[in-house]
Amino acid sequence: MILDKIEVFVTGSVSNINIHRVLYTVMFTDIVMSTEILSQVGDKQWQDILKAHHKAVRHEISIYAGREIDNAGDGFFIAFDGPAQALRCAMAIRKTSKEMNLSVRIGVHIGECEAIGGKLAGIAVHIGARILSKAEPDEIVVSQTIKDLVAGSGINFKDIGVHQLKGVPEQWHLYRVFE
Repeated sequence: MILDKIEVFVTGSVSNINIHRVLYTVMFTDIVMSTEILSQVGDKQWQDILKAHHKAVRHEISIYAGREIDNAGDGFFIAFDGPAQALRCAMAIRKTSKEMNLSVRIGVHIGECEAIGGKLAGIAVHIGARILSKAEPDEIVVSQTIKDLVAGSGINFKDIGVHQLKGVPEQWHLYRVFE
């Protein structure tokens, strides 16, 4: 656009970066004690375990219409359009991981995210990651917002109290998903 070219000429940059804010349910997963498992089984066997786990997680993501945003080592960052489908996917990932003799922890939150070039950013993403850090092995921990939005879905929760999330203002009421 001509105005963008003029702005670049005058200021050296374009201010109207293509950023869209979109409501997403964000989910983070992590294999518990992955380094210890790697140390016990060795590099080759760990890569086989990790490959099988990634394949299983991606299968569940596709069933529940999630979108893999990132994969860092043994963890996933996944986005969903709705919270109930994210929680059902989380329960399926937990079950599949247990069947593979792996323990996972999962954190889920919903909020408005900045969609930039196929990636998601913003405070909602950071809150989701911080909620993951509050999960114990084989736990799915969610924000109060998630719990409230899925009322009537048949998904059960246990109150685990109010927590301070590292670097995030205010305290957050968290819940554990149980079956």
